[in-house]
Amino acid sequence: MQRRPENQAVKAIQPLSVLPVFFDLHGKTVLVAGEGEGLEWKKELLTAAGATLRDAGVDGPFDPRSFEGVSLALGDFDCDAGANAFYNAAKGAGVPCNVIDKPAFCDFQFGSIVNRSPVVVSISTAGASPILGQAIRQRIETLLPSGIADWAAAAKTLRGELARRIPDKSARRAVWERFARAAFFRPAEEAGPLLMMSDPMKDTDSGKVTLVGAGPGDAELLTLKALRALQSADVILFDDLVSDEVLDLARREAKRLLVGKRGGRASCRQEDINNTMLKLAQQGRRVVRLKSGDPMIFGRAGEEIAFLEKAGIPVDIVPGITTALAAAAQFGVSLTHRDCAQGVKFITAHSRRGILPDLDWRACADPATTLIVYMGAKTAPELAARLIDEGLDPATPVGVAQGVARADGRAWTTCLSALLTDEIERDLPVMIGIGEVFRQARTGAMAAPAEIAA
Repeated sequence: MQRRPENQAVKAIQPLSVLPVFFDLHGKTVLVAGEGEGLEWKKELLTAAGATLRDAGVDGPFDPRSFEGVSLALGDFDCDAGANAFYNAAKGAGVPCNVIDKPAFCDFQFGSIVNRSPVVVSISTAGASPILGQAIRQRIETLLPSGIADWAAAAKTLRGELARRIPDKSARRAVWERFARAAFFRPAEEAGPLLMMSDPMKDTDSGKVTLVGAGPGDAELLTLKALRALQSADVILFDDLVSDEVLDLARREAKRLLVGKRGGRASCRQEDINNTMLKLAQQGRRVVRLKSGDPMIFGRAGEEIAFLEKAGIPVDIVPGITTALAAAAQFGVSLTHRDCAQGVKFITAHSRRGILPDLDWRACADPATTLIVYMGAKTAPELAARLIDEGLDPATPVGVAQGVARADGRAWTTCLSALLTDEIERDLPVMIGIGEVFRQARTGAMAAPAEIAA
């Protein structure tokens, strides 16, 4: 056994404001007294935890004999006199007590709870700020998939059997570590089979690729599923347009590869991206292909899915908020307002050769359809000319948004004829919306054209 050198200080635990403990209340009695909404909620909580409730009424009287056979006491009183009487009686009986919203009469506090029972997470601010505790709880809620409860239940059920099958502690620990990793990204029904497979030391973690929509830029627009994919990834291949704040949410240990493609700039070939994903997945890695907006809208996702599935690699898809919908929210318009737009059409104004693609421009010029144009900054003048040639009114309202849902984003309204001569800067990704719905755009979300040119 190794001894610590005498001159080596013992690492101290930082001071704790409270000690987090978890009390098994099954078969225990809790005395409750008083009245109020807070008490009713706490009674539900205690019952859910397996406690038997004994109601001591609203006004007492309370004395230590009332607390015989009681494990905890909970009260809710408007006045300090009632709280004091209840607390002192509990204290005299040696029963821990909590009086709701009266810290002076509390031996313990209830924390904010994340319930994935048998996984239970509790957060305490030691009474400093319950609202802050709730905010922390909400953040943790986003990190824990609902299926984690099933994984924990399987672990509890099979723990003894696994110990009998694998007596070696280090080997058993390796199985549990693999089990814990899988709990965050694999279906709940795989929990039991993963623990009880015939060869527990065989690494069954097969590689996979998940196409994830990063949204337009604001990290708060990510879906919970996208966040969990980022936090369980081994490698992330991300586009040039993915914001830093989205990448900051990814697992710290994940390797990050920039594979962006931007018009007029050096870009990764799609074939190289496909082969990189394939190679990593074949190595057993969890690969996230992170795309700006939604992966299924002008993101070449179809090519990637077909390539990977042909090679036998499983592919999951996590949708994201596409730029058009985020821009519509910024402008405050409904793309399918029933008074002026019976449909919406998404097109790209940038072909493989970098020019305006050959589309059915007559269909695009339908005044009853909102036209959404991706990648149209360079070809906007030609786009406008084609639409006008096909009969669309030159005065048709237009919304232009650059860097949608980003701190440095800009947005403004104009008309179709103005696109013939206006030059749109290409330092940020551009979305152009054409149609009567943009006549109703709210001005508070937009910068004036003069500000854009400045």
